[in-house]
Amino acid sequence: MPRVNRLLYASHVLGSSVLSRTTQAWLIFFYAPPAEEDAPTILPRLALTTILLVLGILDAIDDPLIGYWSDRTRSRWGRRIPFIVTSTPFYALFFFLFWVPPQGSGYWVAGIYFTLITFTQRIVGTLSSGPMEALLPEVARTPAERVSNVAWQFVFGSMGAVIGLVIAGVIKDQFGFVVMAAVVAVIAMSSRYIGLAGVWRYVRRIEVQPVRIGIRRSLTEAFRNDQFLYFLPTFVCFNTAVALLTAALPFYADVVILGEKERIVFHALGRSIELEEGSISSILFGTTLVAVLLCLPFVYRLAIRRGKAWLYSSSMLAGAAAFPLLFFTGMLPGVHPLVQSMAFVVIAAVPMVGVFTFPNAIMADIIDYDALRTGMRREALYYGAQNVIEKWTGSLMFPLFAALLLLGETTANPLGIRLMGPVAGALSLLGFAFFRGYTLPDDVSTMPRP
Repeated sequence: MPRVNRLLYASHVLGSSVLSRTTQAWLIFFYAPPAEEDAPTILPRLALTTILLVLGILDAIDDPLIGYWSDRTRSRWGRRIPFIVTSTPFYALFFFLFWVPPQGSGYWVAGIYFTLITFTQRIVGTLSSGPMEALLPEVARTPAERVSNVAWQFVFGSMGAVIGLVIAGVIKDQFGFVVMAAVVAVIAMSSRYIGLAGVWRYVRRIEVQPVRIGIRRSLTEAFRNDQFLYFLPTFVCFNTAVALLTAALPFYADVVILGEKERIVFHALGRSIELEEGSISSILFGTTLVAVLLCLPFVYRLAIRRGKAWLYSSSMLAGAAAFPLLFFTGMLPGVHPLVQSMAFVVIAAVPMVGVFTFPNAIMADIIDYDALRTGMRREALYYGAQNVIEKWTGSLMFPLFAALLLLGETTANPLGIRLMGPVAGALSLLGFAFFRGYTLPDDVSTMPRP
């Protein structure tokens, strides 16, 4: 496949990144704003986090089933394309519906609405995203192609994060949540179709025999893959850590940086610039992403030299050291809390590059290893099984987040917000410990058959 087509495929990550980062940053803030924020509570925080926890557990069951369905599909468009084409518009539409709940109908109506919209959006999201991810081992065959492709995915994902975490906050401040949601939904759908268009005719040429064994045996074989079991908890732990920090930043901006002020006013070049919590959050997210992109070329070269597994593991250890610094951010006298916060997110960005760049490439190696073991290509099943565990554990982030806020979420007592950093560091350290048993080389094709 030509390089430009592989690049177009990598660009599909932009839209999903915009959507997921916007959700992580603003969903809890929108439905259950901070106590000191002058905005209505649509759902009490306990109800909101309970719904998200239960749905995360229930909705994860569909991932391996959809993956298994995709692996077994035979059509003139191949195994993956029919799922992506039909489900992507609904993936975007139901995201938009998050942000237009019924007004003035009470907590029960809002809770039922949120539950139905969230459950449906996650199912159609799996139907669209799972088969799209499963194309990676087919479109990138060599270790160099995989490292290159996931590096570009990281670039596009970072661009999406700029939109979801930086620009979305500015749009929210200027035009409100509904306009923000509409912009994000259009970008998510367009990006997914552009990525699919890049590989459409090439994927249809790839001859891969559909899986013929039953779902129970297929899952059993997957969870007998020891390398998969060593890898799976690592990304789950780190992803949960970063999601915790992402959800905390708008609260941190509102409570710690702004404090009792409604806004921060800077005077520069004869103009006054007013910053509210959305703009401050955008500055912090934007600083993170600039640092991430500046680190990426160095991380890419280091992965080629030392191997992606070594870099992945080392980055989780670095995260365990960096994330707890959030607890002390803003305490340095004589330095504005916003400046201190920007320094923290620069430090925290470095381990994020090493971890978030390589999971898909490592998963592709694990799938190749499974093919050596079993003689079957089951890309979608593996990505689906990964998503099950990730959603189950990731759902725990919401009650964990709410429980920490009980320890303090006000200007007088921000302890719960500050503790997000040390908890995220502990999760990153746990991920590092799990990954110690991973032994696959960068090029699995050189291994003898187990």
